[in-house]
Amino acid sequence: MHISVVIPVYGCRAALPELHRRLTQTLIKLTHDYEIILVNDNCPQNSWEVIETLCAQDNHVVGIEMSRNFGQLKATLAGLDYSTGDWVVVMDCDLQDRPEEIENLYKKAQEGYDFVVARRENRQDSKLKMMLSNCFYSVYSFATDTKYDPSLCNFSICSRQVIDSYCTMRESHRGFTMYLMWMGFRWTTMDVVHNERFEGKSGYNFSKRMRMAVELLTSQSDKLLRIVAMSGMVISLLAFLFVVVTVIRYFTLHISMGYSSTIAMIALMGGLTIMAVGVVGIYVGNVFMEVKHRPLYIVRTILNKKQGRTDEAQ
Repeated sequence: MHISVVIPVYGCRAALPELHRRLTQTLIKLTHDYEIILVNDNCPQNSWEVIETLCAQDNHVVGIEMSRNFGQLKATLAGLDYSTGDWVVVMDCDLQDRPEEIENLYKKAQEGYDFVVARRENRQDSKLKMMLSNCFYSVYSFATDTKYDPSLCNFSICSRQVIDSYCTMRESHRGFTMYLMWMGFRWTTMDVVHNERFEGKSGYNFSKRMRMAVELLTSQSDKLLRIVAMSGMVISLLAFLFVVVTVIRYFTLHISMGYSSTIAMIALMGGLTIMAVGVVGIYVGNVFMEVKHRPLYIVRTILNKKQGRTDEAQ
């Protein structure tokens, strides 16, 4: 297999026939040896029916049905685990990623790069979503001591070596583009046109985005722990100086600070203590999830499966 295209499917049933048509037109220009892997992540619109139809009509289409909703990144991992291509494209199913750009990504990769990541030229998202995204990646860059461009997306093409290396990392909380960059292969970016969604809206609401942000930050950086420890030291020093000043004022000026300041200090220290314990608890919780060694996903059904890849749920 020369090219695999891996697409997690959730909430865009109506886009799948058009996505398949445009992918076929694009891929046939590059090679006749390709596969389109559609991973149904328990889509509420029952996209599996459409995937079954596409698999029956075209043996280039591989359908993977997850046993339940595991999330976009784990659905993507499932598709990567079962992919067989020398080059692997990852993209979304809502047609904001234009299938026609795959040809450009592929040609760019042939210049000697192990993977190429798409940069959205004119991002078609709400201003609030882009603002939150920019804020998160600013914090992420600070926490991981890297410089991450928020205009980058999961739309990319990677060599088999890069994908196999990515698939060896089995953390429960995972990223995609960030992990690719961390591995350090030869890579570059390429500007692409970003379209409006074909239908519907994103499955990521505010609470899901916040949860994913916390998971990514705490799974890839311990800087929050170091910041909390440093904050504790600074606050302890300030509290000690405050006590010294209070004692001096009491004996020299006979000024008592009263109960209100004492209660305020107790409340402040109590809140900071709870916050510190909470941050440590998040990291301990991450360790707890990892040591279980549960499979990251479970596959219910595979249609048109190609030979040479694992049959086991990862």
